[in-house]
Amino acid sequence: MRDVLVAAAVVLVLAALFVHRPASQPTIRASQTLTPGALNPGVTQANIHETICVRGWTRTVRPPVEYTNALKLKQMRQYGLSGNPADFQEDHLISLELGGDPRDPRNLWPEPYPRAAKVDTIENELNAKVCSGALSLADAQRKESALKHAQG
Repeated sequence: MRDVLVAAAVVLVLAALFVHRPASQPTIRASQTLTPGALNPGVTQANIHETICVRGWTRTVRPPVEYTNALKLKQMRQYGLSGNPADFQEDHLISLELGGDPRDPRNLWPEPYPRAAKVDTIENELNAKVCSGALSLADAQRKESALKHAQG
């Protein structure tokens, strides 16, 4: 009887691991057509130390949540996405940290969590390279755009 109970417990554990796994979501990438990216004309290679390399500068240009939330709903429809808008971050294709346009819809898209949080780390790394002189602003912008169009 003990063997039967142990076998039943093993079956239940395996069922919990394999049957109740959350379905993996397909990768959502930024659309080349809907979100080609747009640059902030006030940020140039010549002024990065007065703009993107200044701690807290992005707070001075970040659009209000009311604007990005309304745009997120519109763009979720354009992208054919359904579900809870809280599962998405209205993200900049070219990040503010790399001189992306803050409000241009061509530079914003509904990026799903948790990918959005992972990409934030990459954006910060690229910003650090630009600010240290290890990478040009234009090269960092191209890398970020390519990443988000290819991998989300």
